[in-house]
Amino acid sequence: MQHQTIFRPPAPKPIAIEVDGEPLGIVVPADEGVRFLAVRFNAFTLDGQVFESIEAARTAVRAAIQQSATGPSAI
Repeated sequence: MQHQTIFRPPAPKPIAIEVDGEPLGIVVPADEGVRFLAVRFNAFTLDGQVFESIEAARTAVRAAIQQSATGPSAI
């Protein structure tokens, strides 16, 4: 018995977003651009957000990380 081969278009690969060599998340294609998916706690403020481009996502993640590093600390 032969099985039909199902054609599946190749899925786009996620692209890692790193800041200072630390992987903080990935971006995957979305209808409106790219969606950021955080993999580190300090990047979760941007988790799920859609950006126009990979560079826009990288810039936003870098800014969020720098802001959290210089923001008020909990005691």
